[in-house]
Order: sequence, then structure tokens, then C-alpha cells
Amino acid sequence: MKEKKLLGYQEVHLILQRLACQLIEDHQQFENAVMIGLQPRGIFLADRLLRILKDDHHLENIKYGKLDITFYRDDFRRSKILQANQTDINFVVEDKNVILIDDVLYTGRSIRAALTGIQSFGRPQQVELLTLIDRRFSRHLPIQPDYNGKQVDVINQQRVEVKWKEKHGEDAVYISQP
Repeated sequence: MKEKKLLGYQEVHLILQRLACQLIEDHQQFENAVMIGLQPRGIFLADRLLRILKDDHHLENIKYGKLDITFYRDDFRRSKILQANQTDINFVVEDKNVILIDDVLYTGRSIRAALTGIQSFGRPQQVELLTLIDRRFSRHLPIQPDYNGKQVDVINQQRVEVKWKEKHGEDAVYISQP
């Protein structure tokens, strides 16, 4: 498999800082906003953004949760047996502005599943989407990010892989093809 580095540590760091500032612009102190990372890969991005908001911008009272969308997916009964992750949301999203966070927006099916799953925790006032990478020409559903790190144009056979220091030992984004 051939890999090409799209973003390195410095670019990822700058994008994360910009995304955090955009969230602050729109949600100030997060009194009515909650952040929800999508399991399994979106939580690395969400954790990192939460850390930036707390450490660099001194925002302490941000409600943050993790949502497993495995059994809300429209394809979970097809193909291989899926490994479920844990949902950790200890608050109600009723009348809140929910910011869904995922690493790569590809077909939109994960976000559709997240929209279904989040309803188990109440009816949000608004739902926004934050992604690190937007594969904009690959949608199966009409879903677009409100906050986006970088748009990438790749063909369907190519894969976009986000690597995080906490799991992979580096912060980087790669494009690979078989």
C-alpha cells in the first residue's frame, strides 16, 4: 500500500488551534453547547480540542461525551461482525447546541447514524458537525461540516487515515491507495 503524507504535526496543530477558536467564536463559554466525539476515531480529535479549549483558553465547564454509533448504522447487519465501543454521555442534550466531532467526513453515513443516536439523549436545539478532514466528493447523503480542518479531493479507492500521537505515535494525516 502506497502512502503519502498530507498533513504533519505542525499543520495538524495549526488546524486544531483554528477549529478551537472557531468554536469559541460561535459558542463563547459553551453555556448552551455540548461536544460529542464519535467513537472510535472522532474521540481523539474531540479529546484534543477539549484539551485546547481548557488549557489554552481556560474554558472549564464544557460538557463532553462520547457516542458509539455502531448499532445506529444502516450497514451494521451486513458484512463482518462489528465491535461496539462505549457511549459515555452523562447529560441531556435537550435544547442544547450539539457539536458532533469526527475525524473524516466521507459518505455521511456515520453522521446520519450519530443524528439518530443522539436523539436517545434528548432533542437538541441545533446540531453542528466538526471534522478534521472533509472528503467532499464522496457523499452518499447531503451532509456538510460546519467546522472543517481541511477539504481533500481523493478518488474512492484512496483512503484518508488520521493518526494521533496518543494512539499511533504521531499527529499526521495520510492518503493511501491499494
